[in-house]
Amino acid sequence: MKTLRRFNARAAVVALLLTCAAPSVQGTSIIVASTTSTEQSGLFAHLLPAFEKASGIKVKVVAAGTGQALDIGRRGDADIVFVHDPMAEERFVADGSGVSRTAVMYNDFVLVGPGSDPARAAGADIVSSFKAIFSARTNFVSRGDKSGTHAAELRFWAQAGVDPLTTKAAWYRDTGSAMGAALNTAAAMNAYVLTDRATWLAFKNRRDLKILVEGDSRLFNQYGVILVNPKKHAHVKAQAGQSFIDWLVSADGQSTIASYKIGGAQLFFPHAKK
Repeated sequence: MKTLRRFNARAAVVALLLTCAAPSVQGTSIIVASTTSTEQSGLFAHLLPAFEKASGIKVKVVAAGTGQALDIGRRGDADIVFVHDPMAEERFVADGSGVSRTAVMYNDFVLVGPGSDPARAAGADIVSSFKAIFSARTNFVSRGDKSGTHAAELRFWAQAGVDPLTTKAAWYRDTGSAMGAALNTAAAMNAYVLTDRATWLAFKNRRDLKILVEGDSRLFNQYGVILVNPKKHAHVKAQAGQSFIDWLVSADGQSTIASYKIGGAQLFFPHAKK
C-alpha cells in the first residue's frame, strides 16, 4: 500500500511538472534514437500522441538497432536513447555519453522457426535449442546489426559453445537488418531466427514460422531510456527530454504502455522502479 501511495504521489508530481513546464517546452521537439522493435511493433504510434497531448512536446523517432541508436546518442544526434541492451546502456552512461539509465518496460525474446522444426529445436531451454540448430546446420537468420536482439543471440551462441561469426557457414545468414526484415528473410528461407515478441506479434508474413522456444528466464528483454549528456553535447534538449522520461515512468505513461495490444495480446509490460 505504501509503495502504491509513493507511486501515485510521483505520478501526481510528474503531471504537475509537465503542466508547469509547458510554457518553456511547449512546441519543443526532441529526437529519440530508439531500437527498431518499439517502432516496428507500433508502440510509438500508440504512445507518442498521449505524451505530446500531455506535454506539448513533439517527438521524432530515429529507429535503428540498439548499437546504432547508442552511437547516434554518442555523437549528440539525439536527445534520448530508448534501447534494450542493459550492459551496453551501462557502458553508455559510464563513458559519459548518457546521464543515467531508467528502466521503463520489458517483454521477452522468442525463437521462431519452421513448423516442421528440422533441427528439433523446440523446447524450454534456449541454449539447448541453439546447440540443436548448430548440430543440424539448419538455416538460421541473424540480424547482424549490433542490436539488442543481436547481442542476446550472440550470448546464446557463446553459451552453446559456438562462434558463428568465425565459421562463415552457409547455414548462418547474417542480414545486417532490422527485425522486420530479418523475419521476412527467415520466412522466405524457412529458417530459425531470434526475435523480440512484440515485433513477432506485429509481423504478418509468417508463412510456416512458429514460436518454438519461449519462457526461458534468459529470454527476458528489458528496455531502458537515457538522456544524452548535455554536458557533453550542449545542444541536447535536457528539460524536454527529461519530461519524456518522467512521463514514461509515471502512472499515465506506464498504463499507456500496458494498454498497447495486438489481437488481445499485450506487447510490453511496465517496469518502472517504484
